Amino acid sequence: MAHGTVAVLLLWYRIVVPVRAALRHELRVVEVRDEGPGVVSVLVRGRGVARLRAEPGQFFRWRFLRRGLWSTALPFSLSAPVRDDTLRITVKALGDHTRRIRRLRPGTRVLAAGPFGALTAHRRTRRKVLLLAGGVGITPLRALFETLPGGPGDVTLLYRASDAAGLVLRTELEAIARERQAALHFLLGPSDDSFDPLAPRALRDLVPGLAAHDVYLCGPPAMARAATAHLIRAGVPASRIHSEDFDHG
Repeated sequence: MAHGTVAVLLLWYRIVVPVRAALRHELRVVEVRDEGPGVVSVLVRGRGVARLRAEPGQFFRWRFLRRGLWSTALPFSLSAPVRDDTLRITVKALGDHTRRIRRLRPGTRVLAAGPFGALTAHRRTRRKVLLLAGGVGITPLRALFETLPGGPGDVTLLYRASDAAGLVLRTELEAIARERQAALHFLLGPSDDSFDPLAPRALRDLVPGLAAHDVYLCGPPAMARAATAHLIRAGVPASRIHSEDFDHG
């Protein structure tokens, strides 16, 4: 009975729910846009997408109905707020599946299960917010960077990457920072560098009053674990560090 129940639940949430949503919203790829080396944004448009109630910071499980992709559903966060019945994800080629995504054609049907995830504005408890991203983990934080309520100086984004070529959506981030007068810092350098820009003292220097901030954190697992430890040592309570596992693809 237990095995049967699990099988029914898997069938319902992995097959029935996405197919029903696809039929209702008629989701299709409308554009695949190059964002940098090995990185593309995929725009998916449908009917009545607002009824999905997707929030910045959340993710869907995406299944693209074309050869080589239809059999696998992978989680990708929204990299922009929902607008005009359009959802956007930004994907870095990390394996065979993600490499095939850059070859999608407009008109491809899409199954999307979700939204999932709690890395949203509802987790916020303080006026000051730090967004801390690593690599392609910037995608949900880019959406939050644009939409989190706050005045000038209330929101800070730190973006860790090995070099400038690894910065995803840089132009958009810089435009958002100018528009809302938010702090934006790119922390570049190899992970084995002698200077760690995420060390407690470095974080406190970059973010005055760090201990009074909420922190939203998204990046590769190793980076996220190290950053969490450094934030706690810098005085941020663990209860105010909101993170998402971004070991996708």
